[in-house]
Amino acid sequence: MQSTQKLLPMTAEYSPLKRVMVEKCQDGEHVLSSDIVAEEVPVALVYNSISHVVMLASPQDLGDFALGFSLSEGILQHPSELLDCFVSRVEDGIHIDLHISEERFNALKEQRRNLIGRSGCGLCGAETLKQVIRNIKPVNSSALFSAEQIYSGFAQIQSRQDIQRQTGGTHAAGWLNAQGKVEIVREDVGRHNSLDKLLGALLKCGQDLSSGGVLITSRASYEMVQKSATAGIGFLAAISAPTGLAIRLAEQTQLTLLGFVRPRSHVIYTQAHRVRR
Repeated sequence: MQSTQKLLPMTAEYSPLKRVMVEKCQDGEHVLSSDIVAEEVPVALVYNSISHVVMLASPQDLGDFALGFSLSEGILQHPSELLDCFVSRVEDGIHIDLHISEERFNALKEQRRNLIGRSGCGLCGAETLKQVIRNIKPVNSSALFSAEQIYSGFAQIQSRQDIQRQTGGTHAAGWLNAQGKVEIVREDVGRHNSLDKLLGALLKCGQDLSSGGVLITSRASYEMVQKSATAGIGFLAAISAPTGLAIRLAEQTQLTLLGFVRPRSHVIYTQAHRVRR
């Protein structure tokens, strides 16, 4: 059921930044100062008046987040199945009320699970093994990038990480288009959330997801591969390491997976044909 919490004015979205007073200590010296940290708030996703999940997320680009999450988690199969989306502040966080098609809502009710997600966990609340390991068809991707385009892409993302630059507390996901340029970047305290926000933004603008790739400033966990492959993306590159399960899923879905991307080096774990030699 919908929450009865008092609605608060929603001028735009919460600020993703918060200034706090701190005590800085160095070489035995203690100095009172102010610092800027990344904000994190509970975000409830409510489908056709039924509360489904609460995530902890950075409070910006929440419309993108709602759409991306709904598609990457299999609640929706196409953006057109989301009929309306309203973001509102409440006393304890943010509500996102989504109106989805009757067909998808009936499917959601059949597989519905009550869970509370955390920014560091993408599978919290799964009740069965089948809910964790989904059957995803192989991707059909024409993505092809040179090493220089990949390195340049990560440099472009770094220059556009406004929240990270001020706080040091967020992850980012960026879209590398077929020409090797980063078109869209989304940030969040949670790596899964940043990817969901990026997916939502891409789907809103009708981007051809088979022609480009995703760059992430985190490790390549199973969930990151699963979300990318579910969206039809065939290229995923990460700054940090992949997991064994992520590698197996990438191979199964024929997704190209890179890890440990540095300014002059990278490791290719699967489907190397999408990296131009």
